[in-house]
Amino acid sequence: MSLGFPELLIVLAIIVLVFGASRIPKLAGGLGAGIRNFKRGLNEPGEDENEEEPKGKIEE
Repeated sequence: MSLGFPELLIVLAIIVLVFGASRIPKLAGGLGAGIRNFKRGLNEPGEDENEEEPKGKIEE
């Protein structure tokens, strides 16, 4: 089962009706930023694994 062009248009029309045309770019930008951060987190070594927190009290 695959989606053709008419089905994609119907899905897009429903999304526009639910969210409104002005909010779709904001939603897409947020989704893209979230995916980029997720991929970056997978590719970079974790900070928690390699670094230890200082045990002493920090004086100001």
